[in-house]
Amino acid sequence: MAYREFVRGWLTLAAMLATAPAFAADPPEWSMPAEPFRIADNLYYVGTQGLSAYLIVSRDGAILLDGTLDRNAALIERNIRRVGVPLNRVRLIVSNHAHDDHVGAIARIKRDTGARFLASVADRWALEHGTSQSDVTYRPRSYPPVKVDRIVGDGEVVRLGEVALTAHLTPGHTPGCTSWSMVARDAGKLRRVLFPCSITVAGNRLIGNRGYPGIVADFRRTFARLAAMRADIVLPGHPEAADVIERGRRRRAGQADAFVDPALLPRMVTEQRAAFEAELAQAKPR
Repeated sequence: MAYREFVRGWLTLAAMLATAPAFAADPPEWSMPAEPFRIADNLYYVGTQGLSAYLIVSRDGAILLDGTLDRNAALIERNIRRVGVPLNRVRLIVSNHAHDDHVGAIARIKRDTGARFLASVADRWALEHGTSQSDVTYRPRSYPPVKVDRIVGDGEVVRLGEVALTAHLTPGHTPGCTSWSMVARDAGKLRRVLFPCSITVAGNRLIGNRGYPGIVADFRRTFARLAAMRADIVLPGHPEAADVIERGRRRRAGQADAFVDPALLPRMVTEQRAAFEAELAQAKPR
């Protein structure tokens, strides 16, 4: 299934990053242009073929969730304009977590739009220094630092016009990993939408992690929390993890419920909890 294939791909990439120059190791689809498309009435995909960025539109402006790599900033801005939103209508930017492939372009997009950037306190240091806190098995990659204008807490609701976006702290992948949820109207129906922060280990050291000593406990709390949540539509930071782009094609072809998959979130959690425990069992101190 798609999510399992995504995880295998991430593990392969982590191994490549450990020995190769960071830029050369990136999958080409991470910077490959993608046609933007509508997911629900006020929700759009504006990312690349391999990295997600989502735009939520309200009567008072728009919220951008994630920005992908630094070199993709112009692609993301172009896609925002192509769905009919001028850059100066982007009022808020939020992110899932402080890794270069999701926040690298945010500093430039923030400058070009004048938007305010919101993030959790545990990722603030990494975001404002442009580097990772956790000890990892691959070569860490830097990105343009971005100033956090406002800290969001667990359960806090970010409002813009009629949009209400709720923050759920789900640490593990990074200390400040934040999943976001909202209710979107989709062709007359209300859908529970979740933008989950990654729950893959993805090269984090689970034993002896001096930069993130609480990583194991955080992962386990996050698995329990997400297992108790429900979502009709799941939109991750890597589109292949939920066939987001393929679902977009099916939606454009006339399948109204192409994004609706209530079984996807529990399947993700079950698979990744098992993968985490297996990796933890094999982990060794540094």
